[in-house]
Parts: sequence; structure tokens; C-alpha cells
Amino acid sequence: MRLVAREALLAFRRTPLLSLLSIATIGFSLFTIGLYALVALNFRDALESLAERVEIVAFVMRGTPAESITLAADDIAAFPEVESVSFVSEDQALERAQAELDEFREAFKDLATNPLPASLEIQMKPPFRSGEAVKRVADRLAGYSFIEDVRYGRDWVQRLDRIRRLATVVQLLIGAAFAIVAIAIIGVTIRITVFQRANEIAIMRLVGATNGFIRGPFVLEGAIKGLLGGLLALGLCAASFATFRAGLGADLPDLRFFDPGMIFLILLFGMLLGLLGSMLSVGRHLRHV
Repeated sequence: MRLVAREALLAFRRTPLLSLLSIATIGFSLFTIGLYALVALNFRDALESLAERVEIVAFVMRGTPAESITLAADDIAAFPEVESVSFVSEDQALERAQAELDEFREAFKDLATNPLPASLEIQMKPPFRSGEAVKRVADRLAGYSFIEDVRYGRDWVQRLDRIRRLATVVQLLIGAAFAIVAIAIIGVTIRITVFQRANEIAIMRLVGATNGFIRGPFVLEGAIKGLLGGLLALGLCAASFATFRAGLGADLPDLRFFDPGMIFLILLFGMLLGLLGSMLSVGRHLRHV
């Protein structure tokens, strides 16, 4: 193992320009993937922010005893899909309408009686903000005798579900395409190194070196280049992100960069790409030596 590591590090000293070119190529390949991942991350956050608005409103019949509403609210809060339940009285509903509906503010002032019913507003837990889960809870709420109507914006929730499913498929397809292109580019850079050392490999085969012994330094070299390329890609992503944020000012304050766990995964992904590209390139060359 020590010999393999020494040979891999010596390769950087023998061909510094080619090594830098390889790292830069890997870095820009991963940079493309990183930019896409940043867009996908923030797009997913935007969808989750929309999903937080998913709620069920159960309108209560007039004259329902407060005790019945309290007991029902406690029962509903125990549903596994429900995050919170809040009661909105008739007076609170009117005050909210007067504050939020400017075009009807004057009309509300002239009312002799309050036409708005009391309601229970149900917030869903993050895993249960899909159309199917919301409908399931809404159907259960409709079973309470004092619930007059249940609304949850079915069309809007279903449309959000379709967008999330489409976004997932597109992210997987584009992410896989970028990864394949990156592997191909990394493989080409490693093959250049392999061809440059073709005579050395042939001599090692003549003296009885196994494929594993020959392949080891190249594979480790690919992993190191993948790691360094990943660091370069992260630096470029950070610079691009900072420039983009600075250009937008405070217009999009919710944009976020990779967290430490994601940074580790990107570096690990770079190493794996380097390993895979090296293994494919060296293996193909060894089959023809």
C-alpha cells in the first residue's frame, strides 16, 4: 500500500502540468454538477416552502358547544399526519377578513351580523403534505357531526404534487447525465496519463506485475485528483453563489449554500468519480497490453 501511494504521488511530480490539467478538468466537470445541485437544492426548498402552506380548514356549524370543539381539536391533533390544530372563532375570522380583504373592508363594517363561521385550521406534518394524505385527513374531518364543510384547495395541492414528481424525475435524469459526462471526461484525462506511461506499464507486465499492482497507483491517483477537483469545484460554486447573491441583493434572502454534510458528499462523489474513471481507463488499457 505504501508503494502504491508513493507511485501515485510521484506521478504528480513527473507530470505536474498534466496533473494540473486533469484536476482542472475534473474540477470544472464537478463544478457543472455542483451548480446544478445548488439550483436543485434551492428549487426543492422553494417547493417545500409552498408545501408549508398546505392546510385544511374545517368550518364549524354555528351553535356548536365549545367543549365539543375542544375535544375534537385534541382528537385531531393526535392524528399522525397532523402537526397542529388551531381554532378560529367567528369574531377572529371577521377581523382577519377585514385586515386581509381590502376590497371588502367597507362592506364588512356595515354588516348587522357576522356571516363568517368559526373553523379549525389544520397544519400537516412535512411527510404528509401530499394530495393523498391531505384528502385522507379531510375525509376523516368530514365525519365529525358539527363540521359543516372541509376545504383544502384540492386542485392546488394536486398541482403541487405533480410539480414535485416532475422535479424529482428531471433532477435524477439531468444529475445522471452530468455524472456520466464527468466520468467520461475524467476517464479521458486518466487515459492520457496511462498512455504517457505505456512503456512503463509494458515493462512492469514483462517482469510479472499483476494487473492489480499496475492499476493501484492509477486508481489512487484518480481518487486524489477527484478529491482536489472536488475542492476546486466547491470553491468555484462558492464564488458563483456569492456573486449571484451579491447581484440580487436582498431580493432572495432564502437562498442557501451546501451544508457541511453536502460538502462532504460532493468531495466523496469527486473521489468516486476519479476512482471509477481511473479503473475504467486503466482496465481498458491493460486489456490491450
